[in-house]
Amino acid sequence: MAKTVLITGTSSGLGRATANLFIRKGWNVVATMRSPQEEHGLDNAENMIVAKLDVRDVDSIYVAVDAGVARFGRIDALINNAGYGAYGPLETTSVETIRRQFDVNVMGLLFTTRAVLPHFRANRSGTIVNISSIGGRISFPLGTLYHGTKFAVEGLSEALQYELAPIGIRMKVVEPGLIRTEFGGRSLEFSNDPELIEYQPTVQRVMGAFGQMMERASIPEQSAEVAYQAATDESQRLRIEAGPDATQILELRRATDDDTFFSNVKALFELEH
Repeated sequence: MAKTVLITGTSSGLGRATANLFIRKGWNVVATMRSPQEEHGLDNAENMIVAKLDVRDVDSIYVAVDAGVARFGRIDALINNAGYGAYGPLETTSVETIRRQFDVNVMGLLFTTRAVLPHFRANRSGTIVNISSIGGRISFPLGTLYHGTKFAVEGLSEALQYELAPIGIRMKVVEPGLIRTEFGGRSLEFSNDPELIEYQPTVQRVMGAFGQMMERASIPEQSAEVAYQAATDESQRLRIEAGPDATQILELRRATDDDTFFSNVKALFELEH
């Protein structure tokens, strides 16, 4: 009997690539997004339904979960992929952007996880895959909000593994590096006020460095393969790095003391020490 996965944020990028991969692997897929009527990029398949799910709308989460169970009988894995990045100097960032960043990347992930837990608990099985980032283990300038949310995802995932393992539920965290997706487009919100001249040298240097780094970014399909690996991994391993750049920078972080690593980041972005 085919297994079923529910994936959030499948309208583009990593989410779409992951949904298409699971379809090809023979899984039933509940592909969710905020505006399913605008979906044109997913593979057509009998083993897939597209459902409306906005992680900021708790009712829509439960409706999507119920639709998946009704269509396929059960859900075996959840991939919390929906998210975006808010960057820029904190002083220039609106209260609404601050709240939205945490609502989408943290609260939405928690509410979606909470919605599937009764189903997983009744079956005494299930796998939750949280898409984090190397940005949940290290931080870059101007990423106060984004890194704050991804550090939160890492911590809550680590804590959840202890309470869920005894009832047969596995917790996994996927940590991609830079991905060549729309995260650099509509999934990135940048705040800035040019009149706050003190921040502008940092803004210009960071944006210039990010442009160069994105040229070396991996394609979504590479991280999708790791998400599939995580969903099918029966070991007790919690964290799985995705992409050679992720492995390289996280190995460097583990081998380097704080002062040295921070100096390296400042040098990368040509910031004053």
